[in-house]
Amino acid sequence: MVELTSAAKALWGKKTVHNDQELWLPLVAHLVDTKNVMQWLYEEWIGEGTKAIVRQNMTDEDAKKLVGFLGFFHDFGKATPAFQYKQSFPRHKDLDADIVENLTRAGFSLIRTDNRFFQRSPHPIAGEALLEFFGLNQSLGSIIGGHHGIPPQKDLSEIQFESYTSNIWGKDRDLKIQNEWKNVQKNIFQFGMSLCEYHDVKEMPDVNLNQAVILEGMLIMSDWLASSEYLNDSANIPLFPLISLDDDFDNLNMKDRYQKAINNWDLSDQWFPEEIMSVDKQYRLRFEFKPRPLQKEMSELISNAHDPGLIIIEAPTGIGKTELALTAAEQLAFKQGKTGLYMGLPTQATTNAMFTRVEKWLKNIAKEQQINPDIKLLQGKASFNKEYTSLQSTEHIYDNYYDDQEGNVVVNSWFSGKKSILSHFAVGTIDNLLLTALKQKHLFLRHLGFSNKVVIIDELHAYDSYMNSYLVKTIKWLGAYHVPVIALSATLPKVRRNDLLKAYLEGKYGCTKIEAYHDWKNNEGYPLISILDGNKLEQSNKFSTSNDEKRNINIIRFKGNEEEIINKALLEIENGGVAGIIVNTVKRAQDLARLVPEDTEALLLHSSFLSSDRENLEQELQKNVGKGAKRPKKMIVIGTQVLEQSLDIDFDVLFTDIAPIDLLIQRIGRLHRHNISRPPKLSTPTAYITGINSYGDYGKGNEYIYEKYLLMKTDHFLNGQLKVPEDVSHLVQDVYSTDTDSKIKDISEAKGKFNNHLLKSKQKAEIFQICDPKSPAQKNLFGWLNDIKTNVENDIHASACVRDIKETLEVVLLKKIDEEYFLLNGENIKEVTSEKIAGQAIRLPFAIIENASGHDKIDSTIRDLERGMQQLHTKWKNNIWLRGVLVLELDEQNTAKLLNIKD
Repeated sequence: MVELTSAAKALWGKKTVHNDQELWLPLVAHLVDTKNVMQWLYEEWIGEGTKAIVRQNMTDEDAKKLVGFLGFFHDFGKATPAFQYKQSFPRHKDLDADIVENLTRAGFSLIRTDNRFFQRSPHPIAGEALLEFFGLNQSLGSIIGGHHGIPPQKDLSEIQFESYTSNIWGKDRDLKIQNEWKNVQKNIFQFGMSLCEYHDVKEMPDVNLNQAVILEGMLIMSDWLASSEYLNDSANIPLFPLISLDDDFDNLNMKDRYQKAINNWDLSDQWFPEEIMSVDKQYRLRFEFKPRPLQKEMSELISNAHDPGLIIIEAPTGIGKTELALTAAEQLAFKQGKTGLYMGLPTQATTNAMFTRVEKWLKNIAKEQQINPDIKLLQGKASFNKEYTSLQSTEHIYDNYYDDQEGNVVVNSWFSGKKSILSHFAVGTIDNLLLTALKQKHLFLRHLGFSNKVVIIDELHAYDSYMNSYLVKTIKWLGAYHVPVIALSATLPKVRRNDLLKAYLEGKYGCTKIEAYHDWKNNEGYPLISILDGNKLEQSNKFSTSNDEKRNINIIRFKGNEEEIINKALLEIENGGVAGIIVNTVKRAQDLARLVPEDTEALLLHSSFLSSDRENLEQELQKNVGKGAKRPKKMIVIGTQVLEQSLDIDFDVLFTDIAPIDLLIQRIGRLHRHNISRPPKLSTPTAYITGINSYGDYGKGNEYIYEKYLLMKTDHFLNGQLKVPEDVSHLVQDVYSTDTDSKIKDISEAKGKFNNHLLKSKQKAEIFQICDPKSPAQKNLFGWLNDIKTNVENDIHASACVRDIKETLEVVLLKKIDEEYFLLNGENIKEVTSEKIAGQAIRLPFAIIENASGHDKIDSTIRDLERGMQQLHTKWKNNIWLRGVLVLELDEQNTAKLLNIKD
């Protein structure tokens, strides 16, 4: 084993002052910490499926050595003058002077430094340059150079030695000083090589792009973990603390230090999925009911797959696709060596409803296996979900020694911010998945997180052409990582199904040749399951369907204004029942709600409520019309598109604005969804289609939301009765296939606009997307994130990147009276909790932001909002609920002035 010199042990990796005590961490200590963590992640934390990606061209022992090498040498660039003479932040002059004195005592010549040029040699780039100087290949060098989240645009190693020699070796021409630094760098290099059991740098393998991305994700995670002094800000649980400046590396027990840190961090348990031997028994065990014939037959088909990749399930609403998908997740996780799950849904409302179901499923597994798996709710309003926030955190699992603490679903607080996706189980909006395809800093962590999971995509039909472009790219990368994907839809155009199947195959094998029967591209079977088993496609639509799964829905076009719609709804439920009204704009929903008589119970739900009110309304909705609910005698539920997606609710009669056929069928899926007793007058399911002035005229509001081309085709093909499941697939294919356009009169203009929109959406979506995983032009990580998309660290900007939406802002509404701030209900903010203040958030209408001047209207609006809230901004900067919150100040008349608009 190579011995470290005193000079090597004098180099610092971290330094600070805490409670007037000077603290540091020797560089080699941090390097060893990170090496230990990264090898532990490889051996214990990632699943077998992700391990297989890492070790594609090497043995398991070789892979363990490689991850150890990357962990140790990630900060090798700190062994340079450019880093060692950096000032502390915030500046502590005495600490910096004492650190320099340590270096001098260890034998380094004192050099006059010019900090202006240090920034030209950031330590990731310096480390990459030094390692390539010692002979490391570029595929691994690019990982070292990119471990702070963005790889270099190109290999910069030569320019470091040519133009910034003093940054790397101290002096341009002073050989004595250069040799001091070269000797210490050589000593650390030899020590690290010996520690990682390498004899020669030529033993290091080249890695491909997929391997490099996962290894980079592991390296970033390891570096962050080894840089965490404590588990979180509030829990005094030590991980890798700094030591007194009077102490040194020789007094550290590195093995004991690492083991204690991992024991304190790894408080949740890994899931080891088990093989499902009996589908009947599995459903009773997990969901306490016997599977329906369709569920059982599809589950058995999945169990027969040898190398399952992408599975697309198209089946009617209310058939139990969620339970089917969760069962499939267990089957696929066992087969493909995955240790977690991600469930992606269209909206925050749908994630809240689904979180309850997934948590119940996971709790069942936890009890059965006596483990404590960790879970995250990934959406902007997770902190308002009481079920999620009531979960026990990992640091409190063992607070009570005598309690039985096994079998709980927990939250690991270390998995926060960009690290959230690393949690083994997560339910969230589809944005979190689609961002896998967007160029942004630390993208590697997202790829690492998803590589370890089974992915379920719910409501596949709900994503437009812009989002679908991101989805196709994401599917390619999931295929590259052999991540099993289960995509669910009640309705799906066959062209979209085929695109996703080919994308997954391309990502996995670099080709799109699918082995299948000759006419698989035109399959219009329904219900339909498509299983990509290796490169072989298995499809089946031969399923048993019970009578209660077949429905004939009466379709009636209803021409009438808002008042006439409400009157008709009241007439329908005069003898009892629940009427659902789903419209396409918030304004129309609000106008309808105002017309409901006071003696009739009503509920209004849309995306523009205060956060706290929205959460309460969603719970009220489930309580009244959800599965197993105690239904009111008479009620009208009015809402926008939030009612059509993933919500297990049931209406006795439905009124819905015209929409593209797949979305319309989704809405109709909320009609007579459950097998319950209904008022005699409403025993036949009936859907009234509103918003049609005449054929080809659907009003400005509807045509602004949806393409007129799709509305016209839906209007044409939708008849007076919808037979489920028989009519579903044929209707969807008729509307979305261009082969049927000749049957539609006066469609040319609308079709032209539709095709133009598709082209522009695709071009817009591709601007900031990463390359394909098998891209021949991308040999390593250099330039992988060139032209990165900035300013996507918060939910609003992130959604704007992967959804073709107009940007808006979320603000907290507060009334300002005599220099005091109040909630809208009159409570002084000094007398309420921070959580309650945060609950006053609402999104500004896009029309207001459009009034802003300048290229970036969002930034202009933010600046205008911040001018009036400096007092609150200062007060809230360390508040977990209110940090970064924007406030729109209202006066006593509840009006505000923003961007010269007063309303």
